[in-house]
Amino acid sequence: MSTYELFTQDAVDWLRGLAPESINLVVTDPAYESLEKHRAKGTTTRLKVSNGSSNEWFPIFHNSRFPELFAEIFRVLKPDSHFYMYCDQETMFVAKPLAEAAGFKFWKPIVWDKKAIGMGYHYRAQYEFILFFEKGKRRLIDLGISDVIPFKRIIGGYPTEKPAEVSGVLIKQSSVPGDVVVDPFVGSGSVGVAALQNGRNFIGTDVAEVAQKLAAERLAAVPGAGRDSGFAAAFAAPQRRLFG
Repeated sequence: MSTYELFTQDAVDWLRGLAPESINLVVTDPAYESLEKHRAKGTTTRLKVSNGSSNEWFPIFHNSRFPELFAEIFRVLKPDSHFYMYCDQETMFVAKPLAEAAGFKFWKPIVWDKKAIGMGYHYRAQYEFILFFEKGKRRLIDLGISDVIPFKRIIGGYPTEKPAEVSGVLIKQSSVPGDVVVDPFVGSGSVGVAALQNGRNFIGTDVAEVAQKLAAERLAAVPGAGRDSGFAAAFAAPQRRLFG
């Protein structure tokens, strides 16, 4: 049985409570700073309460915090492991050098093809990037997988929600059944769903109440998965406590 647990702490504070080199894989989608710009310009209706959306906006994770985030992710990952981060083209240029400064090797941006154009003004976006980083050296499971992952975007879901199938590709490429997958920005819970569906264990956190409720419901609905607070406690750093 795959096991999971969810927490309600700030991403960086929560990661600091994990033991060094205790996690197999990190896949995450921070609420990066440029999302606020898109929302303010009105280039997306999915990021605010409006006639076209009932979704509430969520706290932004500012670019200035990336150094501490990447340092903690690097610390908690086991040697020879991978780290994936969803982002847009603007955030990619900010995040890449900062993650490299934390110790990661940058391989390339993977493209998530949404198979339908979104909102915007100049060449409306049909894709999003997933930055692919490595700690140490780890071989992908299947070297025949393309760097373009085509899955139709979610319509009417949680703001910026990603299809679980996209994260499923990453998880199957960079971990094995029984491994522990972490997402410090749980959001809709799609990374956790993908992890559990593929026989991995999952722990994650999010400060947004709406996200906590939605993710808990989605993870509980995955067949064969079970919630266990004792499982997550096994990864707590000495002298630190993980708060639920």
